[in-house]
Amino acid sequence: MALDPATSSVIDAYAPREPAAAWDEVGPLVKTVVAATVERVPYAVEDLLHVVARLAIWAEGRGVVREPAAWLTNETIDAFVLTGCAGLKPGTLRTYRTWLRRVREVLVWDNAGESEGLHLSAPPAPAPPYEEREIASLRTWAGQLRPRARADALALMALADGMGLAPGEVARLRGTDVRRTRSGACVLDARVLGRLLVARAEWEDDLAHLAEGAGGDFLFRPGHSEPPPDNLIASWAWQHRPEAPLPGLSARRLRASWIVSLMRRRIDHGVIAAAAGLASAASLARYQHLVPPLSDSETARLLRGSR
Repeated sequence: MALDPATSSVIDAYAPREPAAAWDEVGPLVKTVVAATVERVPYAVEDLLHVVARLAIWAEGRGVVREPAAWLTNETIDAFVLTGCAGLKPGTLRTYRTWLRRVREVLVWDNAGESEGLHLSAPPAPAPPYEEREIASLRTWAGQLRPRARADALALMALADGMGLAPGEVARLRGTDVRRTRSGACVLDARVLGRLLVARAEWEDDLAHLAEGAGGDFLFRPGHSEPPPDNLIASWAWQHRPEAPLPGLSARRLRASWIVSLMRRRIDHGVIAAAAGLASAASLARYQHLVPPLSDSETARLLRGSR
């Protein structure tokens, strides 16, 4: 089903407000479910993304098979509402249950009755990274925007391509969260997001300048609400689209660029996964086809080691 560009943009940019290690694993499937149902249910796309993502993350944490057919059984939905939504009001729990059952009905029922199951799968690859020349061109484009838009564009790029932050993390970060060391490195201490992050050298000066200007306010779109709206990045990117042939800014693509660039530099996969907030280095396997193999001489040098 073809979706309008605004809806597609919201789905593409979505990430939970509270980042979860499982999101990179279940996120593509969540977005597939929402894209397949949003035009056939009477609910806002942001609401569907929130409740389906919450169900998927809860199910992942309890070992439920990682597929919509397992998440959206009536039994799993009921267990999620009873045990996975602590602190929510009874009316909200009933609403969640109704939404999820309606999503299930849309996906598994047709005129002849229930189908054999949900035949959805995650996209075969994660969001494609930008090419280096595209990043350079987008950075030049950002520098030509008006001051507020320029700061937002550079903040999005510095945080996602420079630090590998997920969209929900970009929206939460404040200027005071960034610490610059004596060496000039821009650091996010573990207290901020639960893991140590260091910006890539090419983004240090921009990030330090932006952080100083933002102070205690948000780096991206200062003054927005807390918690940030789910479409905070998508709506900005839709309003600030560069002219062709430049691609639009996508936090997911910027983050993928950061991951792939580190893999191409042969950084230890455990280090990359930890910095990205992934559950394990195994999550990087889906990016491996984007990393060129080592030359024979480099392979031999690494295998031999030093005397």
